[in-house]
Amino acid sequence: MTDQDTLAQRWRAARPKVAGLHLDSAACSRQSFAVIDAVTQHARHEAEVGGYVAAEAAAPALDAGRAAIASLTGMSGSDVVFTTGSINALDVLLSSWPGERSVACLPGEYGPNLAVMAANGFQISTLPADDLGRLAVDDAARVLAANPPALVHLTPLASHRGLAQPLAELAGVCRELGLPLVVDAAQAMGHLDCAVGAAAVYSSSRKWMAGPRGVGMLAIRPELAQRLRPRLPPPECGLPIPVMESLEMGEANIAARVGYSVALGEHLAAGPDQIRDRLAEIGRMTRAAVADVPGWRVVEPSDEPTAITTLEPRNGADPQMVRAWLIAERGIVTTYAELQRAPFEMAKPVLRASPHVDTTPEDLDQFAEALAAAVG
Repeated sequence: MTDQDTLAQRWRAARPKVAGLHLDSAACSRQSFAVIDAVTQHARHEAEVGGYVAAEAAAPALDAGRAAIASLTGMSGSDVVFTTGSINALDVLLSSWPGERSVACLPGEYGPNLAVMAANGFQISTLPADDLGRLAVDDAARVLAANPPALVHLTPLASHRGLAQPLAELAGVCRELGLPLVVDAAQAMGHLDCAVGAAAVYSSSRKWMAGPRGVGMLAIRPELAQRLRPRLPPPECGLPIPVMESLEMGEANIAARVGYSVALGEHLAAGPDQIRDRLAEIGRMTRAAVADVPGWRVVEPSDEPTAITTLEPRNGADPQMVRAWLIAERGIVTTYAELQRAPFEMAKPVLRASPHVDTTPEDLDQFAEALAAAVG
């Protein structure tokens, strides 16, 4: 038995038996028994001793969660705050930016991120990309040097397409130019290496990290944090509250934060490198399984090192209806990705499959058969 087989077995055994086939980890992974128990136990403790007393007792678990995030982002625990998710994290960061409001990002940037940027008054410029949508690093370096924005923003792994962007290379360019790089790691955290020296990294709990919904994180290097001016409390109040403390909501779902911290610990214990390797293998397996299904085109290169496989309809199939059919008829959960996910890049809606490390070849054969039946 290989190490990857052992990882898959441990992952599967640590979770409730799935009802059907779960190929939707890019939307929401399955939580482990340990995560579910931790959330439940904290909620019970709140009922026993009161919410604020229970929150104080949970401080060591939350500190461990921040330390785990720090290890995955190349920062320190004091650089990390919890948020309610990725969009909240980006809004917290951008609303605190004191200077010129301009940001450069890829044409395929996540639609809700673009909305947050616009809502905070940021002028958006576009970084160059190749025909697949992958960042053209050398061209981007020239563009950024000639017309530097206040911030550079990169989503290393998008919601609508499983392409791994050259995150480390862009981080190097930004360091040379003295530009803060902000990384949306909602799909990349637990999937790709995010410890590349970015100025800020934010993510959600529920995706590849397999934590609860409604919680996420924002990690900010001190040199960037000291430039921020959080909107709450207003500066004129003169309250001596440190920046990082101001950025984190005190009134929060502490149980979800505890569960997220447990999920982070499980990820580190399983081995981030091993998980990344397994997810890359799963992606190759998925694309091979569905490559010849009539009526669909696999968008990603077959050897792309991600577990996200995007299927574009060829003969008029409706991905939204196919997703609903797969759930209703076969118990297979996938994602319908609408144009709003990447409004400046997507030409048509797509179906997304995102299996985790416990997926088997038999699972993928079952998916391929069902996908053919759905449009047959």
